[in-house]
Amino acid sequence: MPMPAADIEAMIKAALPDAEVTIDDLRGDGDHYAATVLSAAFAGKTRVQQHQMVYAALKGKMGGTLHALQLTTKAKG
Repeated sequence: MPMPAADIEAMIKAALPDAEVTIDDLRGDGDHYAATVLSAAFAGKTRVQQHQMVYAALKGKMGGTLHALQLTTKAKG
């Protein structure tokens, strides 16, 4: 069952309230997304740590309900 983009955005914003989140459905199938996440919480973190923060926000949905997520993260500010 595909995961709606709005659900992905809501989960990320719940964990990172200041986040600016842009999500694109790459194939129109609700299974393959690209997300750009900007957050001040990423300041001083490596790219891997930033991605881990986003994956933690998705609470285990990645690889299951959410099949594929191309992720771009940046520190705000």
